[in-house]
Amino acid sequence: MTATDRSIELINAAAQAAADKLAHDVVAYDVSDVLSITDAFLLASAPNDRQVKAIVDEIEERLQKEKGVKPVRREGERDGRWVLLDFVDIVVHVQHSEERVFYALERLWKDCPEIDLPEDAKATRGKGEAGEGGELS
Repeated sequence: MTATDRSIELINAAAQAAADKLAHDVVAYDVSDVLSITDAFLLASAPNDRQVKAIVDEIEERLQKEKGVKPVRREGERDGRWVLLDFVDIVVHVQHSEERVFYALERLWKDCPEIDLPEDAKATRGKGEAGEGGELS
């Protein structure tokens, strides 16, 4: 089983929205073979709580406006360190750079196929390592 075309479409829109708000290290995984609850995960990070919230707001607004979907669940917003948006077909994790390093979600999903993202999202790779407040490795 692989992620549906709709899931890929949503992941790409969310990734572009994250990149437009200067997210770091945007990456997506097709988790459809290992999870029955969703098709894909999008991971992104930012060096501070305020930017995490801005990225989350942009993703939510863009997906509602362009794709007609709203998250069924939004968790972690109060602390602004790790916000999860559950759109059923996809789940978006936007983390403070410190949480991204600590929880290392990439290691959990490293055996899942990576989803090809828009060029702007690909260009965010390694931004958290560039001394902009994040320390990704």
